[in-house]
Amino acid sequence: MKKFLAMLLAIVAVLGLSACGKDDGLTMWCIATKSDSNRHSYEAAIADMEKKYPDTKLNWEAIENETYKQKIKAAVAGDNMPDIFFTWSCAFLGDFVEAGKVYCLDEAYKEFADKLPEKMCKNTTYGGKKYGVPLTMNIVGLFANMDILAEVGYTEVPDTYEKLIECCNALVAANKIPFGCAGKETWCVTEYLESIIEKSIGAKALDDIFMGKTTKASWDNADVAKAVDLFQTMIDNKYFDPDGVSLGNDAVKQNFIDGKYAFYMNGTWNCADFSKKGPKNVKVAEFPVIDATKSKLGQLIGGPSDTLAVAKSAKDAANTAKYTFELGQLICKYGYLDGCGLPAWTVDYDASKVNALTQSVAKIVTDSDYMVLFGDTAMPSDEAGKYLDQVAKVYTKQVDGAGFIKALKEGIR
Repeated sequence: MKKFLAMLLAIVAVLGLSACGKDDGLTMWCIATKSDSNRHSYEAAIADMEKKYPDTKLNWEAIENETYKQKIKAAVAGDNMPDIFFTWSCAFLGDFVEAGKVYCLDEAYKEFADKLPEKMCKNTTYGGKKYGVPLTMNIVGLFANMDILAEVGYTEVPDTYEKLIECCNALVAANKIPFGCAGKETWCVTEYLESIIEKSIGAKALDDIFMGKTTKASWDNADVAKAVDLFQTMIDNKYFDPDGVSLGNDAVKQNFIDGKYAFYMNGTWNCADFSKKGPKNVKVAEFPVIDATKSKLGQLIGGPSDTLAVAKSAKDAANTAKYTFELGQLICKYGYLDGCGLPAWTVDYDASKVNALTQSVAKIVTDSDYMVLFGDTAMPSDEAGKYLDQVAKVYTKQVDGAGFIKALKEGIR
């Protein structure tokens, strides 16, 4: 009787824990807000998971990009993390791993290794162990409204820096705004500035600066200062919408869709929205080479970065890890089909209807030979914060090229 009662109590305890887990469900934070290009891929993936695992409730919350960065950092510091969380790879996730707050995915990965190439996990591997589930990969693209370019005599996206400047001058003379850039969200400014720096000093040199924790490369680089000054000269020449300084990315992106700008430099996840919403005649290219002695076409900003990770404090972390891999694979699938990026996972489904813009990006990536991950992702958070502060000051012309490298040399390296 005692053994029976003990067994009964044990069963009740297990059932109690199961019921509690079922009621509470898993929690997830991400940046797929309603206006985000990736929203549908998350919704579709989660719907599939709910059908497959009806007893597993996923309570998910989407937070705007910049706000999210602060929220997840605060959650990590305060031991108040969701079970599953979106993160960027390299140093951004690395900081959390170093703090001991992320669950190692090595065991769970074994089940998915034949579908997720090892090379795609490089940016989320630390100390030889995997901590992230990669989703899609993207680069910074130069999107062009070809109808506006046609008004000033261009039938193709300018493929040299000289042609781009001539095109911008023609646009300004015709009272057209060449570029839109959201100053309210500094990461949008980096999409322009990092491309200009990379095509001025070369991808390896920029990568070494971003990865300075290991390379020891300094920001004290005269060629970086020249690139910053060049960016500001473009602003002085009225190539950028002056209202952009106070606008968020949603507004600037919509302005491009509405035909206010000829060009828009941003992540290729935008291929999905541009294919559906316009402009009617849009093409995508890479930013042209500025200094051919140091850079060349095929050197890009971007790479595998968008990632899901599991908190070490997650409920039933081992099973949550497997759930996260399945969810990540589905987000990747729907994101690729929507045109929100190239797949990190092996494509085992019909992708023949992927939009033409995304196919153009695939060709650019195939022809590339070097990708430098976004600066605020590649650098540790404390360095990234100092970097973004100076980038914001560059766009509002509070510092010039010399001031930019001086501040970063003193603040970082």
